[in-house]
Formats: sequence, structure tokens, C-alpha cells
Amino acid sequence: DAERAALAAMLRGVLATPIDREDLYRLSRSVDDVLDNLRDFVREADMFGPPELGFAVPPLDAVLEGLTALDAAVRKVLAEPAAVTIAALGARKAGNRVRENRQAALALLFAGPLDIDVLRRRELLDRLDAVGRRLGEAADALSDAMLKRSH
Repeated sequence: DAERAALAAMLRGVLATPIDREDLYRLSRSVDDVLDNLRDFVREADMFGPPELGFAVPPLDAVLEGLTALDAAVRKVLAEPAAVTIAALGARKAGNRVRENRQAALALLFAGPLDIDVLRRRELLDRLDAVGRRLGEAADALSDAMLKRSH
């Protein structure tokens, strides 16, 4: 949140930006939402205390892949603007894989006996699904910004 406030303050003093200020702000908001949901996942995993977190590894791997792709896309804004949308697409696809991994993990959970641990894991998987959706929104924000820039 402090970084977003600093970005907004910095943008007020800049005459030209590589992408529209509104798009930069939308991107920063989306990235902040990703980070907030990851923080909430960690907090909830600590509070719910599942016996293990192996069920969350595949969606978390997809989150890491998406964040890496988004970072690469952002780094290309100045150096390789034409390559940004392809790199952002990698982040979007990774966000979709988070959902697919969540669905697979839920199928396994629901195949066994239903107990409080299943509910805890489901809540944690839902939190990771939110991370994946926000990651897709960040990728879309960056792609939209680059599309505007190309016209």
C-alpha cells in the first residue's frame, strides 16, 4: 500500500510515462491485490493450521510462474514494448493454471471423507484461486496499457 501511494505521488510530478497514468495505477492496484491475497493465504494457513500444505504446492507453483512472467513483462515495457503482451499472456495463462490446480485439488479433497480439515483446505484453495484471478487482472491491465500505447 505504501508503494502504491509512493507511485501515485511520483506520477503527479512526471510529465510523460511509458504507459498512461491510469493504466499504471490499475496495474499497481492489481499487483497489490495479488500480494494482499498471498498475505491472506499465509495468515489463513497459519490460523487454520492444516497438518500439511502439499495440496497447495501446484497452485502456488502456478502463482510463482505467473509472477515471474508478469515481472518479465513489466521489465520489457521500455526495452521491448512489442514483447510485453506475449509475456503478459504467460502471466494470464499461469493465473488460469491456478484455477485448474485448485479444481483438481478440490476433486481429490471431496473424494474422501468430509471433515473440518477438508473445509480448511478448501478455504485455502479458494484464497489461491483469488490470487490467480488477480494475477490475470494484472496481466490484462498491462496488456491493455500496451495496446493503447501502440495506437
